[in-house]
Amino acid sequence: MEANIRQKLAENKWKGEIAFIIESREPERVIARMPVTEAAKNPFGTMHAGALIWFADIAATLCAIGDLESIGEDGSGFPLAVNLHTVLSGNENAGDLIAISKTVRRGGKLIVIRTDVRGDTGRLLIDMTTTHLRAG
Repeated sequence: MEANIRQKLAENKWKGEIAFIIESREPERVIARMPVTEAAKNPFGTMHAGALIWFADIAATLCAIGDLESIGEDGSGFPLAVNLHTVLSGNENAGDLIAISKTVRRGGKLIVIRTDVRGDTGRLLIDMTTTHLRAG
């Protein structure tokens, strides 16, 4: 039998594994897909906000990179996120999530990315704008 919400919140050990795949990577747009898994759910049975933000943040960072050749083997040129603004507007308890990251502005040092995460039905779950500072 599944534990009730209070029992889940009282647990002292939390663990889980989450993963996603990149479906498309272009210099100004990245599309990623992540399945909703038990490991990524909160005690209420929907996606944990941290898992949703992690997913959107990595898609945004890959978009901010643009061309992988712009990153040195030592990490120079990596676009470090310096600001993340996230609006959580929905959630899902099953299916796949799709993140679409698009470049808003790509300057010499500053890059702005907009990422939407949606559920299978197309419902908006996250609207995230990230600002990245290119190192080196």
